[in-house]
Amino acid sequence: MSDTSRRGTEHDASVIVARETEGMVAVLTAEFPRHGGEYVFLPGGRREDGETPEECARRELREEAGVIAQTWRPLGSYAITLNSTARIHLFLAERLTCGPQQLTPSEEGFKLMWWPMPEAIHAATEGRFLLQGGPLALLLAHQAIAT
Repeated sequence: MSDTSRRGTEHDASVIVARETEGMVAVLTAEFPRHGGEYVFLPGGRREDGETPEECARRELREEAGVIAQTWRPLGSYAITLNSTARIHLFLAERLTCGPQQLTPSEEGFKLMWWPMPEAIHAATEGRFLLQGGPLALLLAHQAIAT
């Protein structure tokens, strides 16, 4: 049993860079009035009880983007904040099959787009991402693809 499994899953999350064969990545946008407007983010979310980080990633990618991936590569696991033991688990998903989004009521405004990786990284450098996991996942995925 891994250390992350023993700690519990109530606050852990997974974030996914879903990259199709032509190099386009799944990017979501939505309005977040509380934060001042529309932001970009990657598929991902909190782990449910009993899920591994990869199982969470698979579920979140299927729900938010309507995508099933055959190839999964872990990109690392990082603390979310200094005041919590929660971790964010980052993944690169490839060999994709696309279907309909399966959004929950709280996700109804999520719009799926496919962007070239450099455009998504540029959006991260401009501060257009709401959460820190997306930019980090993009940079690590870009590096993993290049090696």
